[in-house]
Amino acid sequence: MKSVILIENGNLLRNLLALAISRLPELNLIAEASNSLEGYDLCLKNKPDLVIIDLLSPGLHGFELLSRLKKRWPNQNVLICTSVDCRSALRKLIKIGITGYIHKSASLYELEVAIKQTADGTSYFNSDAAKVIRELLDSEKSENTDPLDSITKREREIIILVAEANTNKEIAIKLGMSVRTADTHRANILKKLQLPNSVALTRWAVTNDLVSTIYSKS
Repeated sequence: MKSVILIENGNLLRNLLALAISRLPELNLIAEASNSLEGYDLCLKNKPDLVIIDLLSPGLHGFELLSRLKKRWPNQNVLICTSVDCRSALRKLIKIGITGYIHKSASLYELEVAIKQTADGTSYFNSDAAKVIRELLDSEKSENTDPLDSITKREREIIILVAEANTNKEIAIKLGMSVRTADTHRANILKKLQLPNSVALTRWAVTNDLVSTIYSKS
């Protein structure tokens, strides 16, 4: 049987959460607290399988309580049940490492599902939270992508020519395109690589072994 500690300031919701837990025979609500300091002490004494936390409980701030729990027990299952609708707060919670997140307006059935899953160590996030998670994953994927993978063959040719100190006119002649097209390519490359100018692009080309020397024209 999995043990649960409930930290919730509001009597009504605390009773509702306790009811949801009582309807799950595999779970045992071993303690309740109306403030986070008391709740943290209960966690230290009992080390529950799941802690349900209201971010706005008095005492320790919800983020501080969560950070303390995660520092002591990195794998501690935590379900956040809150009325806070803040994407930045949710991002912070996800990065700290919560197991689940559910809004206080959820139905009794939704609460039961969230509690059961997170007690088993399975993530549970409502639709809004799931969207934020996808955004974070996409952002991390983008940050971890090798910039070279996003460069086309044509852009690579232009980068090399820029690094060899060719002007847009010279690039246009060598690649058989208009000067305007060459200029557009150069601007798009700088934007894609988030570089300020051609000097930075030349250094980038050398760093990424597209050219071996920084050229200059006398």
